[in-house]
Amino acid sequence: MASQAKPQILSDINHLLYFALILFLSFHVASGAGGTWKLLLNNVGISAMHSQLLINDRVIMYDRSNFGPSKISLPNGTCRDSPNDSVSKRDCTAHSIEYDVALNRVRPLTVQSNTWCSSGGVTPDGTLLQTGGDKDGERKARLFYPCDDDSCVWSEIDNALNVKRWYASNHVLPDGRQIIVGGRDEFNFEFFPKTNAPNTYSLRFLSETNDLDQENNLYPNVFLNTDGNLFIFANNRAILLDYSKNTVVKTYPEIPGGDPRSYPSTGSAVLLPIKNLEEEVIELEVLVCGGAPKGSYLLALNENTFVKGLDTCARIKINDANPKWVLEKMPRPRIMGDMIVLPNGQVLLINGGSSGSAGWELGREPVLNPDLYHPDKPIGSRFQVQNPSTIPRMYHSTATLLRDGRVLVGGSNPHEFYNFTGVLFPTELRLEAFSPSYLETQHRTIRPRIMSPSLHSTVNYGGILRLRFRVLGGVKTPVKVTMAFPSFTTHSFSMSQRLLVLDHVTSLRIGQWTYEVRVKTPRSANLAPPGYYMVFVVNQDIPSEGIWVRLQ
Repeated sequence: MASQAKPQILSDINHLLYFALILFLSFHVASGAGGTWKLLLNNVGISAMHSQLLINDRVIMYDRSNFGPSKISLPNGTCRDSPNDSVSKRDCTAHSIEYDVALNRVRPLTVQSNTWCSSGGVTPDGTLLQTGGDKDGERKARLFYPCDDDSCVWSEIDNALNVKRWYASNHVLPDGRQIIVGGRDEFNFEFFPKTNAPNTYSLRFLSETNDLDQENNLYPNVFLNTDGNLFIFANNRAILLDYSKNTVVKTYPEIPGGDPRSYPSTGSAVLLPIKNLEEEVIELEVLVCGGAPKGSYLLALNENTFVKGLDTCARIKINDANPKWVLEKMPRPRIMGDMIVLPNGQVLLINGGSSGSAGWELGREPVLNPDLYHPDKPIGSRFQVQNPSTIPRMYHSTATLLRDGRVLVGGSNPHEFYNFTGVLFPTELRLEAFSPSYLETQHRTIRPRIMSPSLHSTVNYGGILRLRFRVLGGVKTPVKVTMAFPSFTTHSFSMSQRLLVLDHVTSLRIGQWTYEVRVKTPRSANLAPPGYYMVFVVNQDIPSEGIWVRLQ
């Protein structure tokens, strides 16, 4: 054992030296990059493994309930008894919190069962639906309806799911239900609420993409196509699924090179902004970035060898008659990264490492610099390196778009338990915000400010949305109006994430600095499932603060 320990110690020292060098260099190149970082809270009490923005501008975060006490007590001195829990038979600490964006404070919440590596999304009325987890939580659903008086709490539904859902993915459907796809050893999907039918449907694609002893197909990337079918990506390839008939209507080619990009060889994926909503056939593109070369997980797990991650993105037009993946280089390798579609349609790549794999203790070389991706620029000029954080965000990190345009960043716990000392990457309790460069003060004169409608309003499908806004420096080119669905984020995937660019009807100047734009709302729920969206006015790539609009 001693002969094996010495190389491990030397390896860890090398990684620490590498990290120190990266920090040193980062502080000296920050002036040439974009965006700013701000530490919001030094200790939120838990590690933010899962994250969801709600319509009251509060963010629900949680980790898991069976790996020891957290750093925040349950409210009112309460405790949770769990005699079957292998770690915490009686736990008086919280494993879920509510973060109030406006007040920059947290409130502890109680979860009664294990939420580890679960999935979720918001329902049309704004309720957070969380599904699955581990052990006593694997078949449960949990609901959290937002409130402003701190009275709202988690509620749990026993046996809400037909099978265990651990490392599964959710997506909101056009009828408001959620589909839950996959999970460990579950090559199937089901719906919540349950249907009258059997409600569990086999999906052979998930067994076909399961690599022996590695999986590489957990937390599949699921996106709703404009025809109502689901694009499902796992490992290195994808299908288009008619879930109502459980029929594969299209099979997409493997990404060139064949390397895996799903957990634990974790990359990330987004649906690029949806435009031209009045077209009969709407062009949709999916972008998959990062991941790990074949065998990386086993090499890290069994041989303490940390292979460089993938430094490519793959992009595909999913409605083409003959769709093909197009590869492009990223500024650096990235595994376990998050991808957020910003209000102006650009994509932020953030968090993660550049070698190893997802899993306990298996990632190395934190990537401190976010990268900004410009989808409409030519290949070779799409990436722009951003200013670095000083906090490594490795396995179990999250990133969440806020209504004010910032990106909330939290989490990072690559350990089986909370571990704060004597490790490369201690359990991280700090909460940060990354402000893209569009929030810099130099843009204040061209930043729109929405005057009406109010913060919360309702629109119908196929209607007209009228927005009145002010721009102190005037409008030189037509503004864009975008609407973003608030996604549920965990394990490098933002579930149900989509951003639509609404079609113009008219634009008017009605005062010295006051304007009005009228846009068409999406014509069907296949384009935008029912629910609350953040709506932004974008002037010269500078977005306003958003307002909440319910589409029904």
